[in-house]
Amino acid sequence: MSIWSYANPRKFLDTTAPWVPWLMWLSALVLAVGLVWGFFFTPEAERFGSSVKIIYLHVPSALMAINAWLMMLVASLIWLIRRHHVSALAARAAAPVGMVMTLIALVTGAIWGQPMWGTWWAWDPRLTSFLILFLFYLGYIALWAAIPDPDGAADLTSVLCLVGSVFAILSRYAVNFWNQGLHQGASLSLDKQENVADVFWIPLLVCMAGFVLLFLALVLLRTGTEIRARRIEALRNRARRTGAVRA
Repeated sequence: MSIWSYANPRKFLDTTAPWVPWLMWLSALVLAVGLVWGFFFTPEAERFGSSVKIIYLHVPSALMAINAWLMMLVASLIWLIRRHHVSALAARAAAPVGMVMTLIALVTGAIWGQPMWGTWWAWDPRLTSFLILFLFYLGYIALWAAIPDPDGAADLTSVLCLVGSVFAILSRYAVNFWNQGLHQGASLSLDKQENVADVFWIPLLVCMAGFVLLFLALVLLRTGTEIRARRIEALRNRARRTGAVRA
């Protein structure tokens, strides 16, 4: 069975709808375990004190803020190339979730930065690119709302997503591109021999898994809502046309 068969809205709904409640409950459980473990059962860091525990919100939300946009990029490319409406609606559904994740990352970063750097905000490369990414999220959502034609809106927002992907990449690798800046390097990296200590690292991985599950659940839920809203609008338009012909 081809993956493209799920471009059929009915098949997509029939397949994903039963999974949404399970993903919701599983994400709530995993997040509860990770956050309680991280905030209440890990020690204070030697140099950072209890402020280090902000990583259990900051790192997973920053990870999902970037990956949500990259998921939107893939969905937008599928729309532009294959014109599958489910992919366009999935990108639209992911945007508010990614925007909230970006906002959480910005706010928790400011809470971390004030005691560590002595300021709530600095025009650091990664912070600045993250702020621009947040503005792209806002622009993407506003563009969808401003254009009445769904296909036209999907086309323009897909192009916007392609442009915004530059800042998603910069948000991830800004520290590697520029040596200056206050923001430290990645806490977790596949190409580093050392990460944060295991006492912090393991609950952080649990929190990251919880955020991934939550993102999947919300995107599937919102995509289903977008498909149903599109169906309702199509039925309304058909009823208007039928009524106009009869009149």
